[in-house]
Amino acid sequence: MKSSSNSILLRIELDQTVTTFGEVASVVSRAGGDIVAIDVIRSDRQSTMRDITVNLGTQTEEAIAENIRQLPGVVLHHISDPTFLVHLGGKIEVQPKIPIKNRDDLSKVYTPGVAKVCMAIHENPQKAFTLTIKRNTVAVISDGTAVLGLGDIGPAAAMPVMEGKAMLFKQLAGVDAVPICLDTKDTEEIIRTIKHMAPAFGGINLEDISSPRCFEIETRLKQELDIPVFHDDQHGTAVVVLAGLINALRVTKKRMEDIRIVVLGIGAAGVSIIKMLLGAGAQNVVAVDRHGILTRGAAYDNPLWDWVAQHTNPDDLQGGLSDAVNGADVFVGVSGPNVLKLDDVRRMAADPIVFAMANPTPEIDPEIAEPYVRVMATGRSDFPNQINNVLCFPGIFRGALDCRASEINEEMKLAASRAIALTVSDDELNEQYIIPSIFNERVVQSIRDQVVLAAISSGVARRIPPEFKGSKPLERRLTHAMMF
Repeated sequence: MKSSSNSILLRIELDQTVTTFGEVASVVSRAGGDIVAIDVIRSDRQSTMRDITVNLGTQTEEAIAENIRQLPGVVLHHISDPTFLVHLGGKIEVQPKIPIKNRDDLSKVYTPGVAKVCMAIHENPQKAFTLTIKRNTVAVISDGTAVLGLGDIGPAAAMPVMEGKAMLFKQLAGVDAVPICLDTKDTEEIIRTIKHMAPAFGGINLEDISSPRCFEIETRLKQELDIPVFHDDQHGTAVVVLAGLINALRVTKKRMEDIRIVVLGIGAAGVSIIKMLLGAGAQNVVAVDRHGILTRGAAYDNPLWDWVAQHTNPDDLQGGLSDAVNGADVFVGVSGPNVLKLDDVRRMAADPIVFAMANPTPEIDPEIAEPYVRVMATGRSDFPNQINNVLCFPGIFRGALDCRASEINEEMKLAASRAIALTVSDDELNEQYIIPSIFNERVVQSIRDQVVLAAISSGVARRIPPEFKGSKPLERRLTHAMMF
């Protein structure tokens, strides 16, 4: 599947007395490129300058550019990547909510008028939620050690990802997000720095921090701050996996408590997925990593593996992935490419569910596995049923901010999973559609409402939004939230 990330923008100047644009198009086509857009920059009787967007296909941009350069009467001025153009100067900016037109406006937003607002917050710190950006602002924080599939690329190189996440927060949920990349890998320094900046924010979204450091950083911050702290690589993935599984079980007519689920890859996401599955009622989860099936009798260097081993594998299975998958109903992969074999899939239980989420190459090629599975999901956008964190974090933070939650707890995450799942109606639900689109406008609102209800019922909400006030409406909403 072609995309804008596999295209180039060529600015050419064409001497129309020597050659024609048709010859340029032919050269591009013969080189394997596909012209998808043409913009005329200037034109006269002698020459014309145009920007042409070319999908590269299987060819390199160098091959196409060289063929164009060899045409008489054509000057190739420069080559741009449209993806890079989107990022020029960054992707977000800060805009004032009100204009400053005169001295009176200035005196209200700054000195001297701002002093009485400062003192009001000094006397009652909770007023920061109503009198500053704190009420609607989240810090998106990374140290650049586990960026997408790129690994440890450093804080500066991580910024484009954090900016993109800030864009999604704003567009999908109206949340103002600030990207922050820290130039340190020291766990204590990261914790200390985030605590120092926390007064300005209503929530902290940790992103792309390597395991196992991410666990301690999040755990400590949750203990030491009174605002929500959420590591999206752990919990965002887990929330959407559970949502997809809820709907996959609706398709296959199976029940969570009756199935065996194999989770491959016991890192940050894998541990969180297992906790979410157990919280949702799963009774038989088998954890597998590079050493094989985690078992109760083994001793592991990683304390989280010890926890996982004590809470999974009730049948005490031994061996590797093939042994775990044999007869299993569900496979969830957050590991590496091509580690699940077709023979393994064939030996799964009837109507198997396979979530192969390694990026960019899944644990098994979906096109190979598809004839043998009932429901297939990946982490990629070019196959059906993409398990994408973007589905959950905007709505979760929208709800947490609106009810001024002190944390994002398990009840709120489970509520988000159910909200995502129930966005897909019975009429829409099928093997190819178990997860709604990130552009489905109902998703964020549904998550937000259910997260608010879960925060209220679990006692972490410090504010009840007006539409949730009143005992009877609240009771009805809480009953509905817990039904599924």
